[in-house]
Amino acid sequence: MAIPSFTGNAHPYGGGDPYADYRTADFPFTGLANLADRRLGAGVIAANDEFFAQRENLLVPEPAEFDPEHFGHKGKIMDGWETRRRRGASAERPWPTADDHDWALVRLGAPGVIRGIVVDTAHFRGNMPQAVSVEGTAWEGAEGAPTPEELLSEGVKWTTLVPRTPVGGHAANGFEVTAEQRFTHLRVNQHPDGGIARLRVYGEVVPDPKWLATLGTFDVVALENGGAVQDASNRFYSPPANTINPGRSRKMDDGWETARRRDQGNDWIRYRLVAESEIRAVEIDTAYLKGNSAGWASLSVRTGEDGEWTEFVPRTRLQPDTNHRFVLDTPAVGTHVRIDIFPDGGFSRLRLFGSLTGQGTAELAARHRELGG
Repeated sequence: MAIPSFTGNAHPYGGGDPYADYRTADFPFTGLANLADRRLGAGVIAANDEFFAQRENLLVPEPAEFDPEHFGHKGKIMDGWETRRRRGASAERPWPTADDHDWALVRLGAPGVIRGIVVDTAHFRGNMPQAVSVEGTAWEGAEGAPTPEELLSEGVKWTTLVPRTPVGGHAANGFEVTAEQRFTHLRVNQHPDGGIARLRVYGEVVPDPKWLATLGTFDVVALENGGAVQDASNRFYSPPANTINPGRSRKMDDGWETARRRDQGNDWIRYRLVAESEIRAVEIDTAYLKGNSAGWASLSVRTGEDGEWTEFVPRTRLQPDTNHRFVLDTPAVGTHVRIDIFPDGGFSRLRLFGSLTGQGTAELAARHRELGG
């Protein structure tokens, strides 16, 4: 449900910091992966209207920007998706009907179970929608990338994830999602019209077992393959989930960096692998971390939430701005991996190359079936 205090209009912009009166909350699901992340391959593939601001802005990873003096030929230029004002059918009925709404189709970057959605109306103060709703579907057609026309055809089943709910302007409107299903696409509706700055879709990646089996050897901790960060010692400068994002880091904050320690401890991240796996090779990349990379790192593995940790890469010196590769003499088998860095600092990416065990293959296939895959 939406946070009740966020409903209603925000105050007009009064100058100064445009985020000074922005309203948000600590939503319990925002620590999960953003399935609508462009870096995972997400996209807004269609919208019925984008007169004032283009639909692609919905998935920009950075917060929305606001320039009060930025106008174009169509009016105020906003950093979001904004449609024109709807009108009724006649002078006698100038108002839009209760069913009138605008929509956008979103392809998730990675299919998965959705635990929460944030519809962010930052800087849309008097031009946000009155209400929003969100539906989801799992595309199982012959082709893996459906057209907008195919998604909107009569045979596609849409599941309501967020019922029609009032939203507030200039606020992060959060919604918990309880549908225990795997989804590939969303239909985002704004009633009757207006603007949304950003869309975030938090959940758990559920990969296709057939695809992973065909790959054979793959990165068993990668976010796009179903890996996840469970916990970390420190998130001061950047989130630990960056370390399992696709591709190489592009800048320093595209990795994980901790605050400076002033004790004798060390920092760490704990990961859940896609399923039980045999790890045969490792990459630890410190790209763009030059004066603040970790000094040393070690890796441990365990099976189950309560299993004992076994070290499989001993404490090893790391170099700044370098991709380090390790080939294991004996595969490391387990469901969870922990990286310890000494004493602090950071790294940009962790890759664990291997394949699923027989047990891991069976468990992943069963979960895929349970979620409608």
